[in-house]
Amino acid sequence: MFSDLQVLADGNNFARLLQGLGVSIQIALASMGMSVVLGTLLGVVMTSRSKIVRAITQTYLQFVRIMPQLVLLFLVYFDATRAWGLNLDASVAAVIVFTLWGTAELGDLVRGAIESVPQHQYLSAAALGIEGRALYRHVVLPQALRGLLPATINLTNRMIMTTSLVALIGVVEVLKVAQQIIDANRFEYPSAALWIYGVVFLLYFLVCFPISLAARKLEERWS
Repeated sequence: MFSDLQVLADGNNFARLLQGLGVSIQIALASMGMSVVLGTLLGVVMTSRSKIVRAITQTYLQFVRIMPQLVLLFLVYFDATRAWGLNLDASVAAVIVFTLWGTAELGDLVRGAIESVPQHQYLSAAALGIEGRALYRHVVLPQALRGLLPATINLTNRMIMTTSLVALIGVVEVLKVAQQIIDANRFEYPSAALWIYGVVFLLYFLVCFPISLAARKLEERWS
């Protein structure tokens, strides 16, 4: 049984797994980069006193939360491209979906963080003549976003793990590479699946555990 582990040493199989992991990380980081910017803007908008604005943003938030990411991937990659005649790369579709998801999650976190800023901070800023954009830029957001860093790191972790779904729309990430190796060696190494998926688990752990640990340390430091 242990001999089936040899499949990872054959050719460039292990290097391919690392390349697939790199694809997963790239999709997650690209999505998170855009989600941080758009989510911060959405969070500010969600604090609006307008009932119409609040209704629109809440509808978007609930739609993204209720709809499984896999269904969103299919909607964007298959249905949207067909309806609008787009030639959309699968990796780009994945980034779009994860950005929509990340923006919604971060937007709600930013909204909650902004609303948790003590009212006396607003009053003090008003007394100093700080209003409008300057109020958010220099007073509200610096206080709100500091506490959001651990949650943002955790969301990055979740996004890296959820990228395994993109194999279902043809993105050659780490899970897809694992399946390809198993299929190509199913006769020579019949029990290789156990070892290959075990290595995939280990790779995810080596990437995600340090991120979780960093988020926990920040929470302890700033609590």
